[in-house]
Amino acid sequence: MSEIATDRMRKVKSILVTQEAPADTNSPYLKLAEKFNLKIEFRPFIQVEPVPVKEFRKQKIDILQHTAIIFTSRNAVDHFFTICGELKIEMPADMKYFCVSEQTSNYLQKYIVIRKRKIFTGLKTAVDLLELVKKHKNEKYLFPCSDIRKNDIPDFFKQHGYSFTEAIIYNTVASDLSDLKEVFYDIVAFFSPSGITSLFQNFPDFKQNNTRIAAFGPTTAQAARDAGLILDIEAPLPNAPSMTGALEIYIKKANGIR
Repeated sequence: MSEIATDRMRKVKSILVTQEAPADTNSPYLKLAEKFNLKIEFRPFIQVEPVPVKEFRKQKIDILQHTAIIFTSRNAVDHFFTICGELKIEMPADMKYFCVSEQTSNYLQKYIVIRKRKIFTGLKTAVDLLELVKKHKNEKYLFPCSDIRKNDIPDFFKQHGYSFTEAIIYNTVASDLSDLKEVFYDIVAFFSPSGITSLFQNFPDFKQNNTRIAAFGPTTAQAARDAGLILDIEAPLPNAPSMTGALEIYIKKANGIR
């Protein structure tokens, strides 16, 4: 956690999480709200829009010239198979799929019969996934992604000289947050630099005042600082690998709970 100015340590009663509301009734956010009697609300600050087929064609990508597809999210899976459907492309049975997590690989069954396909699954992060790629370096990889994405996967392929094509199939854009103009929260939790960008696109004159800012991941934290925000809560922490864990540590301190 970053150094906290004592004059900013005010009691926490409300939190805005800049993501979709969890479907799981056992969500750690809901447990956090119950444990500390907090109001926690959810609102995605970014949304994705599909790239029209006409725009995709301008990238001059022949999907079937590749032997392996890299998926890092369910959004990528959805938009990729939508593009394939519109182009009337059917995935060959020997196509390989490299998925960043088990959640993403399981989601593939929405579009293909998983038991008949070659699917390779990372533990959780892109680093885990790229360890699998090293064992299959002769494939021709296609990476369906957003116009805004991390550099780790493209940089890895360039560094190792593997066959790799990046396909932008959806765009990440700011959500319309105009209804939040007069709504205030004690903490706003961000999870990507795009969320920070969305905040200032919607509210160019945003003044932080007593609002505490929480950021997950170093790139999000840096984006917050670059935007001139005071960063009160950083996650992950050595003793709190999740955003909810970092929030709990802060709330206990701010609310005087032992």
